[in-house]
Amino acid sequence: MSTALRPARLRPTDLARIGTSGLRARPARAILAALGIAIGIATMVTVVGISASSQERLLRQLDELGTNLLRVSPGDSLFGDQVKLPENAAAMVKRIDGVTSSSQTAETGTTVRRNDLIPEGISLGITVQATSLDLLSTLDGRVRQGTWLNAATERQPVVVLGAVAAERLGMTGADAQVYIGDRWFTVIGVLDRMPLAEEIERSALVGFPAAKEYLDHDGHPTTVYERSADEAVESVRTMLARTVSPESPNEAKVSRPSDALKAKAAAAGAFTGLMLGLGAVALFVGGVGVANTMVVAVLERRREIGLRRSFGATRAQVRNQFLVEALLLSAFGGGAGVLLGALATFVYAQLNALPAVVPLWAVGGGLGATIVIGALAGIYPALRAARVPPTVALTQ
Repeated sequence: MSTALRPARLRPTDLARIGTSGLRARPARAILAALGIAIGIATMVTVVGISASSQERLLRQLDELGTNLLRVSPGDSLFGDQVKLPENAAAMVKRIDGVTSSSQTAETGTTVRRNDLIPEGISLGITVQATSLDLLSTLDGRVRQGTWLNAATERQPVVVLGAVAAERLGMTGADAQVYIGDRWFTVIGVLDRMPLAEEIERSALVGFPAAKEYLDHDGHPTTVYERSADEAVESVRTMLARTVSPESPNEAKVSRPSDALKAKAAAAGAFTGLMLGLGAVALFVGGVGVANTMVVAVLERRREIGLRRSFGATRAQVRNQFLVEALLLSAFGGGAGVLLGALATFVYAQLNALPAVVPLWAVGGGLGATIVIGALAGIYPALRAARVPPTVALTQ
């Protein structure tokens, strides 16, 4: 009674050992083939990491600055004319339940210049605004240099510059002078950055009494800022327009400055899709390189394949050997790409004062993509190797 012979089974450890032996035999070729995969994965991880880091910074800013700041500005009347808010608009807003602070500013229509020799029409994008004394408390602003306006200086020809305004005017500190309207104003302070009120960063701020006396301003505010308790934000928002313009509430515009930061956080990943597409192209090219490397390996190792077949290796075993080689080659490239991408994200974050964030899904997705690419790249070479007859291979 004859017993049918069964081919020996290869355990996963045996397949891994055989697969790595093929790569170790030609290390330079294996490294170059894996490099394409590494570049593609590194590009994708870096793009996602940088986008996530930028979004994290904006979200942290939102947490620090809060989302309970609202802004009211005049709209247009039925006939297209810009309406005016009442002079005591901020005081009216303070009477709303839930409001903790309120302040107002007004554009004066004049320009600020470094000296009186500069034409009046050159504004450098800086707005001269009158402000109430409690503006900084409402906006959580800070004076970087010098001092803020007080009950005495708000009546004098003195000015406090926003951070951007000071940079554009070339002011490095207080005690300098700038030309506003037709007279000199003394700079008594420079403000720190205000992410929730970027218009203040680009402003030169004077007191309302000084604006009336020296700049011929009528005293009507153009912007009212208010802060309220978090749970009262929506109810206050519905009341603001009716409070500052009870006869025509549709002529007052209410906005939340933090919405702009949220939009920035969403826009931080606007180009992520495009860059991921470029990374996918690089990954595809890397996969083609792996496939080409494996096809060349099959052609060069026909004698080895024939020898293994003559000793009883089945087509499935030969196919699995080359498929494992392709998977290992891609996995090496993918692992290196993830490390390079994470390193590039960390370096970029450190250079730009960002929190370094590499999402786990990006790491997992990168490694998963390499497995898929390796499998697809290795299928054809593996099938080609499995079809090599032992007799043909041994005659090479």
